[in-house]
Amino acid sequence: MSVVGSPALLRLPQWARKGSPLSPAARPLRVLLREERLVTVCEEARCPNLAECFSRGTATFMLLGDRCTRRCGYCAVATGRPRPADPGEPARVADAAARLRLRYVVLTAVARDDLPDGGASQFAATVHAVRARLPRAQVEVLTPDFTGDLGALEAVLFARPDVFNHNVEMAPRLFPRLRPQGDYARSLAVLRGARRLRPGQVTKSGLMLGLGETDAEVREVLADLRRARVDILTLGQYLRPTRDHAPVARYLAPADFDRWAEEARAQGFPNVHSGVFVRSSFHAEEIFHGAAPALPPAAGPVAP
Repeated sequence: MSVVGSPALLRLPQWARKGSPLSPAARPLRVLLREERLVTVCEEARCPNLAECFSRGTATFMLLGDRCTRRCGYCAVATGRPRPADPGEPARVADAAARLRLRYVVLTAVARDDLPDGGASQFAATVHAVRARLPRAQVEVLTPDFTGDLGALEAVLFARPDVFNHNVEMAPRLFPRLRPQGDYARSLAVLRGARRLRPGQVTKSGLMLGLGETDAEVREVLADLRRARVDILTLGQYLRPTRDHAPVARYLAPADFDRWAEEARAQGFPNVHSGVFVRSSFHAEEIFHGAAPALPPAAGPVAP
């Protein structure tokens, strides 16, 4: 059963605790990222799965710097004036992916509303660079909404990613408070546009639970995503990154996530991954191949 109450009084339940991100086994990957001058969403967004992923030699590369032009109430990524796009970044990402011998490369980015194409050309260039270095690797892109610019979206799709991912994140009622520069209808239009511009494109989206949504609103979002013909769905627990961010409205128990997975499959989603620590790019390769591991909650240190 989920834990509900006044956000100020909610305590982190045992099932939502995870080990420290400072695992010694994660250090080699951190060193590589510094050498290549690369940013990951794992670090910038304070992902609870960081130690586990870094220890396995995987990370989600975040393009276009560490400063976002948007300020969302749930996200730990810094907001500020971004630096100019780095033309050498795609090659460095490809080099890091090759050094890690990745078979599946996940690319995301901060929102860059300051750029004419929202950063779409950097996504495309990085997909091409990765494919040149790792011809057999599969590539997933997790993009911002490009302010609804279908030309920018087409530029990313023209690079032929294996998976196109754009997260709706939450119920539309919560957007004005938590994602004021986003737009729920626009996000759905991006997902529909991906299928229309590139027929056969595998699409993916996800949302966080525990931000104050009702069960009825979750069902409405799932129905909207299914109407948009989203193939892969991820559902995870919102965990407050700092005291300056939106408080958790409720903690869902593992059984609640199992129930939502069943409902999503009943609605017709062919691939669903739902759990407390599920994040959009966590175990992305296994999710894509329909073989994601079970994710029992585990407090205490993460095994290297």
